[in-house]
Amino acid sequence: MKLYTFLPKRLKPYFSTEIEKHRVESNSGNLEIAWIHLERAHIIGQKYPYAHTLVHWKMLKFGFKIKSVKEIFGQIPRLIFGGVKSFVGKIPIGNPGGANVAPLKSFPIKKELQDIFTNAGV
Repeated sequence: MKLYTFLPKRLKPYFSTEIEKHRVESNSGNLEIAWIHLERAHIIGQKYPYAHTLVHWKMLKFGFKIKSVKEIFGQIPRLIFGGVKSFVGKIPIGNPGGANVAPLKSFPIKKELQDIFTNAGV
């Protein structure tokens, strides 16, 4: 069972697409684009503990891949506490999840992602 199966049914395809695009771009060496897809997956899945934790796990692995000490050490607390924050409903909406932004800061959600939430009815 994949961790993101706990997403609302209508949101799963969008989340799955971002995770798959991250995988493809990362394997192709397009690391900047791969990271963008992880950030998008984070925004889509951050309300849901399992999806949120999965993205932070992938971000941690990505930090190792690019040998970024900042990302690795930034992801460890996010990995530990991100899913818990989702579970209790205390997430910073629109936060892209990387160590380059404050973990508790909210951000505006781009229209394209807002449309995903609208289309999914969440």
